[in-house]
Amino acid sequence: MNSLEFILCYLGIINLISFLVMGSDKRKAKRNAFRTPESILFILALMGGSIGSILGMYIFRHKTKHWYFVVGMPVILLLQVGIVVAIKLSPIEVLFR
Repeated sequence: MNSLEFILCYLGIINLISFLVMGSDKRKAKRNAFRTPESILFILALMGGSIGSILGMYIFRHKTKHWYFVVGMPVILLLQVGIVVAIKLSPIEVLFR
């Protein structure tokens, strides 16, 4: 497995985890069970799971009334895309082998 495959695999797994945690927390909210801390939801997004978090928010209709999620998750995604674009456009060559 080369570096690019590893990164894509990691992003797929972290986004799946983020999506499932959003769904799990929504289920826990309906049952008044012990909830996943909001900080964990944001940490998962920061670790690369922002797409899964955003999909989970809207598919499960979870945390969509909290402005800091509605604004914060897309901002995290935009920052991550910006970092990728900056790396791609930088004069330093990044090799994936």
